[in-house]
Amino acid sequence: MERLTGLIAFARAASLGSYTAAARALSVSPSAVSKSVQRLEQQLGLSLFTRTTRSLTLTAEGRDLHERALRLLQYAEDIEQAAMAARAEPAGTLKITAPLPIGVHVLSPALPRFRARYPKLAIDLRLGDQVFDIIEAGIDVAIRVGDLADSRLISRRLASQRLCAFASPDYLARRGVPQHPDELVNHDCVNFRYQSSGQALRWPFRIGDRVVEITPPTGIVIDVSDAVASTLAAGGGIGISPTYIAAPYVARGHLVPILTAFAVDRFTITALWPESRRGSPNVRAFLAFLDEVFPSPAPWDACLQAVPHTAP
Repeated sequence: MERLTGLIAFARAASLGSYTAAARALSVSPSAVSKSVQRLEQQLGLSLFTRTTRSLTLTAEGRDLHERALRLLQYAEDIEQAAMAARAEPAGTLKITAPLPIGVHVLSPALPRFRARYPKLAIDLRLGDQVFDIIEAGIDVAIRVGDLADSRLISRRLASQRLCAFASPDYLARRGVPQHPDELVNHDCVNFRYQSSGQALRWPFRIGDRVVEITPPTGIVIDVSDAVASTLAAGGGIGISPTYIAAPYVARGHLVPILTAFAVDRFTITALWPESRRGSPNVRAFLAFLDEVFPSPAPWDACLQAVPHTAP
């Protein structure tokens, strides 16, 4: 039993990078984690960490044992979580975070349906693009755009984010419909700027067998995706938008897609959740629901079938 305790402390410290983080995850003191790892090293006759005042680095022997320890802990956790899931139903509070556009256009409209199924479960949805530690914030499920790696998190691909160029029928009637990305230099363009980095979006287009990124001259730059779409709908020019943002505007006839032959699936929409939430009935129910929210093919991609038109 003492050796098993040491393996648990070692595995958590190796995964999280410090005794303090491991102690917080195990609800014990850092000194208890340190002593458990030291006893394990004495029992095995191995040095598992190279220690400095600021960090823990696995030795070659430590890396090998870490992989084996994680498998052992996973088996134990699977047993515990299967039992938990069998006896519990979703209840309490589920904390979710997502980017603002996905939250507004995809996720929040679906939440009433989810709540109708699980009335004992309250939803705490936090929208924004700020980067923060999901585990420290106590988030149950995070939805993110892009390929993100964190050894403490489990991930599942939900969908591709398709980007396409859009403009209003009025603008296209006045200025014409470009047939190739090279023609954008002759148009008014509206671009998106990332709040996190301050960088302007480079517009991706698939030309032939490769993806080419361009930054056309822009008269308007905005750091909120929905504001880009509303500016385009008001006749501000041509811009790039994810299809799930543009689709409602297309349905109302306020935007039409252009250069659709060059549209690309640029990023991946991913669900992430802490390993500690793996067996949570709340998380399991919501992840199953996300399969409905992000079906394949995505219904919002159908907006690319709209045909641009100009005045006769």
